[in-house]
Amino acid sequence: MLNGMPNMAKKKKSHEAVDGGWLVDVPTTLKQSFPFPSSVVWQALLDGPAWTEWLPLDSVKWTSQEPFGVGTTRTVCIGNDVIDEVFFAWEDQKQMGFRFDASTLPLSAAVEDYRLQDTETGCDLLWTFRVRAIFPISWILRAKLKSTLKTGLPKLEALINTHPDRFGA
Repeated sequence: MLNGMPNMAKKKKSHEAVDGGWLVDVPTTLKQSFPFPSSVVWQALLDGPAWTEWLPLDSVKWTSQEPFGVGTTRTVCIGNDVIDEVFFAWEDQKQMGFRFDASTLPLSAAVEDYRLQDTETGCDLLWTFRVRAIFPISWILRAKLKSTLKTGLPKLEALINTHPDRFGA
């Protein structure tokens, strides 16, 4: 289950190999301001276990060796669902964008893009997401992921505040 959504696929299947170009006409889905420089928020995004502390994920495991960049892979587990991700965009301390390469979710394509922009008081995180699946699955996934991130990003700020040394704050 994906937070109350039934797992309609029994096994992992490959998804369309979309990239950042698929987001060109998609407006920023969420914006969160942080009182930290982008380097600190970036360190939190690189910390696989940290994702499980601010989002309802069971595990986030980098499956590529550092240094990370375009082509990096990672596996995310959410309950009985598994998502293999491939990063198509990577600019240290500024952007990470990935597609769902394969998953147990009932979708044909999905992309997430995280961008950090420095501000006078810290940085802004801009999150953009797009998914393709049959209706109403696409609508449910979009709504659920947006809600989850909207709730999770303040938790990420609290996590950094609680463990400043862990993220270089």
